Amino acid sequence: LFSQISMTTVIIILAAVIALIIGFGVSGKRSISVMAVTSLGNIGQRSILGCTFEPDIRMGSIAIRWAKEGVAGLVHEFKGGKDHLQEQNVLFQGRTAVFTEQVIGGNASLELRDVQLSDAGTYQCSVTTARGSGVAVLQYRTGAFSTPRVRMGNGSRTDMLQCEAPRWFPRPTVRWTAYSDAGECLPHVANTSYELNAENITLKVVSFLHNVTANATYTCVIENSIAKATSNIKVTDFSITRGTNLQLMNLNAESVSNSLPACHWMLLLPLYLLSI
Repeated sequence: LFSQISMTTVIIILAAVIALIIGFGVSGKRSISVMAVTSLGNIGQRSILGCTFEPDIRMGSIAIRWAKEGVAGLVHEFKGGKDHLQEQNVLFQGRTAVFTEQVIGGNASLELRDVQLSDAGTYQCSVTTARGSGVAVLQYRTGAFSTPRVRMGNGSRTDMLQCEAPRWFPRPTVRWTAYSDAGECLPHVANTSYELNAENITLKVVSFLHNVTANATYTCVIENSIAKATSNIKVTDFSITRGTNLQLMNLNAESVSNSLPACHWMLLLPLYLLSI
């Protein structure tokens, strides 16, 4: 009986220890949930690296640190309600900010301005509060993408369409589709050119579609590993109707969990929409 009681006691103690390790971590402080999403940056534009954590109403206890793999120092540090940039790497000086008014609600996202191709890589979002600490890792991808515009091409010619987009990288593919109002696939011929922009990275894309007729819908699709842009134009005897769509590729890969709480998604979604 004594041995049975002893064994039961040992099991209870071990279970308690395991629970403490899980709840508080090896440092003796409880782990908190920190979540990040794979993010995309448009070269030369403003971008958001999304990260959220369990909210803490005590602003003074919150510390947020952003770091990039392979880069010395920090990308950004925020603690005690203000920025601390003494350890910030020179590559990020003057280009980063957190959303100060939203930190108390659990938003640790980083704003990155004037995105560079070299900004791509693996980032770490570390958060410490009075409740504990946690870390999330995200992949940040960079490229260039823009919405194309389709219009009747070359002055008075009505049998040609021009699809033009000002900034893309890596070099995208361009394809056209053509369908009559009856749903019939129409034969078409296109030629596409690429022009290097002034910063010697992004490309201007221009594509011409020939043999255009009325009462049909034409679609120009520009696509690379970062984004897919679609521009439609419906041509009739009396009018031209246009529509465009831009879709970012594989945004929800790697860092995104299907169990991400709704409140975290609500924080990240408007920030992501602002970044494109």
